[in-house]
Amino acid sequence: MKMNFVKRGQGKPLLLIHGIGGSWRTWDPIINGLAAHREVISIDLPGHGQTPALSGENSIYTLADAIVAWLEDQQLIGIDCVGSSMGARLVLELARRGVVGAVVSLDPGGFWKGWQVPVFYYSVAASVRLVRLLLPVMPAITGNALGRTLLLSQFSSHPWKVPARVALVEMQTFAKTTNFDELLRQLAYGKTQEGAPRGSIKAPLVIGWGRQDRVVLPSQSGRAMAAFPDAQLHWFEKCGHFPHWDQPEQTTQLILSTVQ
Repeated sequence: MKMNFVKRGQGKPLLLIHGIGGSWRTWDPIINGLAAHREVISIDLPGHGQTPALSGENSIYTLADAIVAWLEDQQLIGIDCVGSSMGARLVLELARRGVVGAVVSLDPGGFWKGWQVPVFYYSVAASVRLVRLLLPVMPAITGNALGRTLLLSQFSSHPWKVPARVALVEMQTFAKTTNFDELLRQLAYGKTQEGAPRGSIKAPLVIGWGRQDRVVLPSQSGRAMAAFPDAQLHWFEKCGHFPHWDQPEQTTQLILSTVQ
């Protein structure tokens, strides 16, 4: 499996895995801070950025299979890793399979239940349709604080502070992700996330959650912790769905202290 990736820094490698509709660029607010201490490898998942989609089914489990194949090809089995949103669920799956080292999972999707499932699905589906319609004028929208506030309020607790370039690149990738619709349906209605019994994950595992997350609700953290009882839970105050956007310094510190 070939995947586009970038490398920054030197030292023990650290893998970054973005969420649905993102790319390696979603990590721009923290990648340099991490690269001051580690060799950071940030990938474009299949169907995202410059990596082509999988030819068959595109789901959490087929993406995980592709990542494992790529890790084997790159001789990176056992690498420490960080994931955001869908990528956060992916790193939990990789930890469950025992193919990675220390893991930080930031606001993982997949632990919704009942009414939360259609709320997640239809709200994100509506968001991506809107972003696709607005793509021609996206530079103007993301270029001012009011535009970012209106556009990113679902994802950030203070969207006006999100750097304009970060917002623009994220929205462009969001609109152009070729397998977005399939992955969204699989996330909402596909196979649920398998857990890992207590004592089965030996490396450090931290699940981080934004107190003001409007995509994966904070109440879902209890189900995530029940599925992964070896994990520690870290709360980000004044933070939405992307801690690396809303609390970049705290996120960097959490990652480095977990994967040291």
